[in-house]
Amino acid sequence: METELTSLLEQLTALQEQAREQGKLLLIPSRLYQIAILVGCILASWGLTRWIAPNIRKWMHGLEGRPKWQLRTLLLLHRRLGLMIFIVLAWASAAIMAEISPWVSRRFLLELAFTIAVAILLVGFAARLIRHQFIRRVVTWSLWVYVTLYYLGVVDEVTQFLDSVAFSVGDFRLSLLRIIQAILVLGTLFAVARLVSHTATGRIRSNENISPSMQVLAVKFMQVLLFGAAFFIGLKIVGVDLTGLAFLSGAIGLGLGFGLQKVVSNLVSGIIILLDKSIKPGDVISIGDTFGWINALGARYASITTRDGKEYLIPNEDLITGQVVNWSHSNDFVRLDIHFGTSYGDDPHLVRKLAIEAAASVNRVLASRPP
Repeated sequence: METELTSLLEQLTALQEQAREQGKLLLIPSRLYQIAILVGCILASWGLTRWIAPNIRKWMHGLEGRPKWQLRTLLLLHRRLGLMIFIVLAWASAAIMAEISPWVSRRFLLELAFTIAVAILLVGFAARLIRHQFIRRVVTWSLWVYVTLYYLGVVDEVTQFLDSVAFSVGDFRLSLLRIIQAILVLGTLFAVARLVSHTATGRIRSNENISPSMQVLAVKFMQVLLFGAAFFIGLKIVGVDLTGLAFLSGAIGLGLGFGLQKVVSNLVSGIIILLDKSIKPGDVISIGDTFGWINALGARYASITTRDGKEYLIPNEDLITGQVVNWSHSNDFVRLDIHFGTSYGDDPHLVRKLAIEAAASVNRVLASRPP
């Protein structure tokens, strides 16, 4: 622990020295006017954006009937308008300085700012391919930070510093660098697993040869397999020793035994329901005072939609342990007992005949099983 603290202090000292040296270089007159030019480019791009953006927005509102991909592209360019104007101004400034002076140092900061801005713009465009908003933001900011550090030439120094911020428990060492790597790797693998799961789920649910209950079971099994594999593969890529998770697994098992009994019970009950096919999506059931259609079967509950549009979430355990009336378990035939009154003086045979004719006139009443 003492050695790691000493190494961390040395890394901080080295970073401070490097920052001090870079600060001295920025005070050179040739760098100062480049900084002034960059500040002018930022202010000019901000002013031009405030002036041009409203006119472009009005023009975009008049584009009706255009394909959606064109409108999305225009909207994306509109959101990056300020950065694109800054890129043009920085490039023009660097080109002018190249004509004025042949020395690269006279335009170094201008070209550096231009390169970083272009990289940030391209990363922003490429990140739009990720549909999940949170994952897209994490990937975008991570790439922006890496690109900036890469072109500044301090990737190795920052990596060493992050690796020095660590603590050890026995043979296990956890550093800030490994945590960041784990977040990025696991996030990427989970995004891929989510994409594969979404595609495969659509294929499974569109297959009419698979029963609804088996579709739900296949989807749940596939999701557990994909995300479980992504988790363990991510830990292996980062370098975490999976054998060291034995203690963690024991703690999780203890927690399941005490605090998560209901959750595990509902999960197991859901699997049993899917396997024995006693209840499946589309069935009409009644449990207690609830009567409706099975809308979906989840890992913890079943969604039941009543005739008045209410949606009840019934725990799977209640469907296993309680009494459930499944009106469509073997077939979709349902008998309704309808009570009606008649006068004491009416002919019972005529009443029976009229009642049968009235029931048979309804389209949903079967002729093979007359009333």
